[in-house]
Amino acid sequence: MPWLLPISYLFPFPMHGERIPLTKVKSIRENLREKGLLKNFLKEHPFTMIQNRLNQKPAPQGKVSRQPLRNYFDMAYVGNISIGTPPQQFSVIFDTGSSDLWVPSIYCQSRACNTHRVFDPFKSTTFRYSGVPIELEYASGMMSGYLGYDTVRISNLIIMGQEFGYSQWEENEAFDHAMFDGMLGLGYPGLAIEDTTPVFDNLRKRGLIAQPVFAFYLKKESRQGSTNMIPGPYLFFFVCFFGFFLITWRGYVVACKSGCQAVIDTGSSLLIGPTKEVINIQKLINAKPFQEEFLIQCSTMNTLPDFIFTINNVQYPVPARAYIQKGSSTGRCYSNFSGGTEDLSDKEFWILGDVFLRLYFTVFDRGQDRIGLAPAV
Repeated sequence: MPWLLPISYLFPFPMHGERIPLTKVKSIRENLREKGLLKNFLKEHPFTMIQNRLNQKPAPQGKVSRQPLRNYFDMAYVGNISIGTPPQQFSVIFDTGSSDLWVPSIYCQSRACNTHRVFDPFKSTTFRYSGVPIELEYASGMMSGYLGYDTVRISNLIIMGQEFGYSQWEENEAFDHAMFDGMLGLGYPGLAIEDTTPVFDNLRKRGLIAQPVFAFYLKKESRQGSTNMIPGPYLFFFVCFFGFFLITWRGYVVACKSGCQAVIDTGSSLLIGPTKEVINIQKLINAKPFQEEFLIQCSTMNTLPDFIFTINNVQYPVPARAYIQKGSSTGRCYSNFSGGTEDLSDKEFWILGDVFLRLYFTVFDRGQDRIGLAPAV
């Protein structure tokens, strides 16, 4: 399949430990764009409507994990895992913004499950059924199903009796166009289904990893590399609050003029901020609205200056080749800035997705609640 690009890695520390290859695939947005379905889809499934539906929906029976911040519409990096004995293979998003593991199952009745690999508990000799119904709710859709226990393999790491969800229904047409089967959350236990232990915490609890630290290295599409290219040293800052974050362009502050919060997120592809601020940025780079997105002249990729993201008084340049994306099939160039965070919080904040992560090797230190950054090479 020509759209597969083996360009990235996930590292549970130390660095000589397990290396989990990640693969860049087409995001749901890119798939819909290629098929000419994106404009109508965005009109029929606006992000804010989904967000409001999740906030207003009464809690069902069973265990519920609500994560309205999670929008899988632009996710593009997947890794392979297996569940069961003998192993059943799945491609999943490794997501730092959620904490649950789930995959489709043979019980799933929605259309999305017909186009993805499904888990069959009858084919696993180590599967244990719990009978506990679950719902996982995200901004881009909902999964309902059941909680089960089985052996999960991630590279050479083997976790026996790991809790995971297997779907009975996947709501939202977006999942129909996803190039991944399920999700593997790497976030904190507080985000997980009640009374369950997330995969990463089980690895730590059972002594399968030396330190509660993992890292992402999203290599640039046009270059090859290996683990010995990983740079350093790292500048660390605390996860919960950057302390001071702003964005400048040609020496002028263009966003977060009074400072604001931001998160680094492997589950987002774009640079996402408040719509008002993002529209101002689109005007600066002369990006024009087109079918619910923003187009920009491809020739400007070599002439536009960097945006400077300042975190705790340290500058992290984001060049035009990063904040402009050329469509693989359309030949058009699109802005990688997107709005909408005002619908998620009453405070101004930004989400720094894969656009940022491809530029900076990122270490997530769960033990000390901090993130380290170093320029990728």
